Amino acid sequence: MHRRIVTLTVLAAVLATSLFGLPLGVAVFWYYRSDTTSELERAADAAAVVVSDALAAGRTPQLPAGTESEVGVYDQEGRLLTGHGPARADGIVRGAAGADTDMATGPVGSEQVLAVPVLSGARLTGVVRASVPQAELTRRVGLTWLAMAGLAIAAVVAAWLVARRIAARLTRPLDRLAAAATQLGEGDFTVRAPRAGITEIDEVGSALDVTAARIGDTLDRERAFSAEASHQLRTPLTGLRLQLEAALEEPAQDPYAAIRAGIGSADRLERTIEDLLALSRERRAPRAELDLDAVLTELRATIWADGRTLRIEDLDPPPARASAAAVRQVLAVLLDNAVAHGRGTVTVTARDAGGALAIDVADEGPDLGDIDPFTKTATNHGIGLRLARSLAEAEGGRLRLSRPDPPTFTLLLPGVDGTNHHDQP
Repeated sequence: MHRRIVTLTVLAAVLATSLFGLPLGVAVFWYYRSDTTSELERAADAAAVVVSDALAAGRTPQLPAGTESEVGVYDQEGRLLTGHGPARADGIVRGAAGADTDMATGPVGSEQVLAVPVLSGARLTGVVRASVPQAELTRRVGLTWLAMAGLAIAAVVAAWLVARRIAARLTRPLDRLAAAATQLGEGDFTVRAPRAGITEIDEVGSALDVTAARIGDTLDRERAFSAEASHQLRTPLTGLRLQLEAALEEPAQDPYAAIRAGIGSADRLERTIEDLLALSRERRAPRAELDLDAVLTELRATIWADGRTLRIEDLDPPPARASAAAVRQVLAVLLDNAVAHGRGTVTVTARDAGGALAIDVADEGPDLGDIDPFTKTATNHGIGLRLARSLAEAEGGRLRLSRPDPPTFTLLLPGVDGTNHHDQP
């Protein structure tokens, strides 16, 4: 691009100089030719005034001294009487003597010649011939053309220098922009395009920065989702393996209990996989109305161990828009967290929170105090509280610890009309 800008600028300068310089060169030639003719005419007229009386009286005329042109005086017969010129009249002198004209001019050999008749009344008494070498006219025109050519070359060189500077100013930020794009393509999403002070290039750089930031954020979310979601898949697989190994170690026991437990673990694993796939497909899809009754029914079918009790309360909650898979996964995290770290009865309450749907999950465990459970690495079953919060936020909702004692987590989801009051308890 740098070479192209310089080349086009130089070509434009050459074209502009040619379009202006060629007509000007022709005009200079005609100007000097006209000026030479005028000088010859002045010299001839001055000599004619001086010699007119002598020619009328039949005397040999005397020419004035100091004339730059070569001046000669001819009689009626075409003989040179005095001055410089051929001994016999040439065509220009004869033309001035024989024609009814004030003068005759034209090139003769290597000279530019002009002749004027000398009259005494109506009688021709002689002809004055003035001449200059053609080389003088050529020298004057050539020097002027040479000066014009030098100025034209200087203008083209100046255009070349300016074009190089402009091209460098344009291509340098583009090179940096290309380097930033290359870094972005290589996976460095923290790269930012430098600003060049050129509006159009800076707009491209800003768009590249926004793209890099979006890709980086998306990749970070996907990495976090993949890293923490892997726990959701490893946990049921580990449980299934332990159940099968335990059954193999105690062959005397009834294998059907281990088979039923394994089938239950496989069902949970299948549901988890289906939910994760659904979440990856629905992440940018329009949110449909949540079938809360179906989600709560699935919770009621949950098998609890160690004497723990699950209580579900439906307090006339409003309809909400959210992915059922996301809500199931968030509630699964909260229930697993209550089983692993809480005590006593686990209560799930669906209620109205000022037009938004609120689902509270509480247990009878110890006071959490100032602990922020969302900053701890998930060690319980499920995909972790951090990812559960990100799933809730992806659905336009919010997950928070609403009360530390007893520990109560609240999932807020936007209502059908789009309302979502995050400040509701």
